[in-house]
Amino acid sequence: MNTSAKDLRVLVTAGAAGIGLAIAKTFRDHGAKVHVCDVDDQALAALDQDIHRTKADVASVPDVERLFADAQRTIGGLDVLVNNAGIAGPTGKVEDISIEDWDRCIAIDLNGMFYCTRKGMPLIKAAGGGSIINLSSVAGRLGFALRTPYAAAKWAVVGFTQSLAAEAGPDGVRVNCIQPGVVEGERVERVIEAKAKGLGISNDEMRKRLLASVSLQTMVSAQDVANTALFLATDAGKHISGQAISVCGGVRYTV
Repeated sequence: MNTSAKDLRVLVTAGAAGIGLAIAKTFRDHGAKVHVCDVDDQALAALDQDIHRTKADVASVPDVERLFADAQRTIGGLDVLVNNAGIAGPTGKVEDISIEDWDRCIAIDLNGMFYCTRKGMPLIKAAGGGSIINLSSVAGRLGFALRTPYAAAKWAVVGFTQSLAAEAGPDGVRVNCIQPGVVEGERVERVIEAKAKGLGISNDEMRKRLLASVSLQTMVSAQDVANTALFLATDAGKHISGQAISVCGGVRYTV
């Protein structure tokens, strides 16, 4: 199976930590030239020197314009765009969610994906084709109580992905999305805490309920997601497009 990324030019949004960092390093380790963006100064400063970087908020159009100008300069074009940037958004009943919190979640998780894709697509087409990988979530195939902004955005990512795949396929651009499940790390611990509070139960009980909904009864790792992204962007996945691929251990229902 050929998962070589040799000489691929790859841009990963929110690529200085978490899933994004795992994706950036995995592509780099398989021979790609990688540029990332993030909003975290410390995380950007801690990156390996061979990973190019720009401080940018994908919800800001001027930031996105600057990001792609930087990437063209550092890696010389684009073959693969990984739209990874996203936030968990607020946790609460819909009537208790502020308009500001809703807008911020949609701005990053959905609008930012559009802003980056409209800049990246012409570059990938100019390269003769390539791959766009969007990060959705199991919240993009199941209903998530108390997480309506996040779920709404992640369901929209699937529609965005499938529409782009049909639109850009004739130009040799493959578009897929990955739907991670419960990904181990600080972010899911914050989500567990917020949902436990909303349901009036302990964090431990919330974690047990969460894992009980997974066939393998385990969390997945950022590396699991990165491996899937590499597969989709290389020759190993050259005939896969328009798909929403779950990396979740078999999440069957939501809690």
